[in-house]
Amino acid sequence: MELRQLLYFVTVVEEAGFTRAAERLHLAQPGLSSQIRRLERELGQSLLDRSGRSVTPTEVGRALLPYARAALAAAEGVRQVADEFGGLLRGRITVGVLSGVAAHEFDLAAVVAAFHEEHPRIEVALTEGSSDRMLAALQEGALDIALVGPAQEDPVPGVSFQVLVDEPLVAAVAPDHPLAGGTEAGRTEPAAAGAGTGTGAGTGAAAGAGGLPLEALRGLPVISLPRGTGTRGVLERACARAGFRPRVVFEAADPRFLAQLAGRGLGVAVVPRPAESVTAGSGLLLLPFAAPVPRARIVLAWRTAGPTGPAAAALLARLRTGLATGPA
Repeated sequence: MELRQLLYFVTVVEEAGFTRAAERLHLAQPGLSSQIRRLERELGQSLLDRSGRSVTPTEVGRALLPYARAALAAAEGVRQVADEFGGLLRGRITVGVLSGVAAHEFDLAAVVAAFHEEHPRIEVALTEGSSDRMLAALQEGALDIALVGPAQEDPVPGVSFQVLVDEPLVAAVAPDHPLAGGTEAGRTEPAAAGAGTGTGAGTGAAAGAGGLPLEALRGLPVISLPRGTGTRGVLERACARAGFRPRVVFEAADPRFLAQLAGRGLGVAVVPRPAESVTAGSGLLLLPFAAPVPRARIVLAWRTAGPTGPAAAALLARLRTGLATGPA
């Protein structure tokens, strides 16, 4: 009995036929059929029922199937351990990315490309989603690593964080918005440490020396990131502590689009302190909030117990180093 014969048997069962199994295994169908017959002769039992439109396992085949899969998994584990010690990692890694983060915050593609060049036998699968869903997927083991924006300050149970970005939330408003307090649009003020202003954006007089009270948003139309994102969670938790619920009238995943909506006078955009590329030429006024200032974070997250395989552990180490330098 050979491992490849067990692989052929499992594949035929999964594909319910020899033709699709041969295509999946990149084999000629006669050769595949011959190997299965050899396995059946060696065991002295018929493993597959070929009488119907699709191929199904016999009673003996059904009983043998879990053992065949276990043998294949054990062989793969042996290969992974040997590759780990030999420096030839292989495997598949699933990485969750908060929508917009890969393109606008970090040069994630460069880190993944460098990792792939060093470990070409490792498959990296990237998927986008909301922070809430990806944190749940990490806990369940459906993801190995994730870039998320958590709503809470402390890591969720079973998950560890490395903070990559920690920015104050600001209110972005059009120059004629009531919160602007008559501040002249387009005034350039250098960003003070922790103030939440940026080049090309003025600071509204309504904010005052101590910043804009969060209560000033009560009843006003608010423009925010969608539910499930860390920034939205931070905003809602801060407003709840202040005794009200924000009246969100527009939501979108891209902070640049939120800023455009605010620039049209459609509401107050509550976003992490925007980069110059977001507000340049928009005439928006960025109003820092009064203390306690709500903050948005982007973190690298993984299961506290550690990645399940050496491939994921290697990529996590690369990401912790490559992304720690901050946004691209």
